[in-house]
Amino acid sequence: MATKTFQFVATILTALALVPAGAHLIELPAKIDMPEQPYFVVQQIYRGWALFGVVILAAMFANFASAFLARRNARQFWLSMTAGLLIAAMLAIFFAWTFPANQATANWTSAPEDWEQLRTQWEYSHAVNAFVTFAALLCAVGAALSYGGRHTD
Repeated sequence: MATKTFQFVATILTALALVPAGAHLIELPAKIDMPEQPYFVVQQIYRGWALFGVVILAAMFANFASAFLARRNARQFWLSMTAGLLIAAMLAIFFAWTFPANQATANWTSAPEDWEQLRTQWEYSHAVNAFVTFAALLCAVGAALSYGGRHTD
């Protein structure tokens, strides 16, 4: 029962982690070529979105916990482990490309000379993370629906 509960929680948290990533992906085409002033104004809508970091960390740990609990079922284990690793990769992408752009622009309140390059870096790092998070969600759902091999509760 604990395995299925953790798989359910992992799936819900992973789906919630997809919400901001998906929003960034959908708005990319409308934002990528915006001039400086409107772009910086629009970027202010993300104030407070850092709180989603809690959901992302919780999703990663829930997927790893699901993998641990399902360790006797290879399919469930590897799908849960992969979901957790994909979310970890999402965090790595954020800290390698998104966060530095946030820092260089003081969270999009100051425009350095290379702001357009930073915008591209920021927008596309979020787009990649949307796909990475969606893949994590598919793995989490796959683990929850998987009954092959030995059944573990």
